[in-house]
Amino acid sequence: MWQTESNLKDKVVFASPRDYDERSQVAGSCVRKLGIKFPAVIDGFDNTTESAYTGWPDRIYLIDRNNRVAYKSKPGPFGFKPDDLEKALKKITASS
Repeated sequence: MWQTESNLKDKVVFASPRDYDERSQVAGSCVRKLGIKFPAVIDGFDNTTESAYTGWPDRIYLIDRNNRVAYKSKPGPFGFKPDDLEKALKKITASS
């Protein structure tokens, strides 16, 4: 089981899922317990999405209407720059 001190504090400690259904249940529990308010996706066991987008440590991505990455933050949480994300949002909404 993989855990950190913050996982224990937030009560999001789970045994490693053995199949996709278990992984989906763990993800759903994390979304609910952590109060995540934006869409979440579940990577496969091969972690291709995490590898392709360098999702660890945390990053914020903005995907445009053409399914392209319009913004990618630096690693978080210290790399998160809300002003930069806001500028990217304004840019892609202005071109719509």
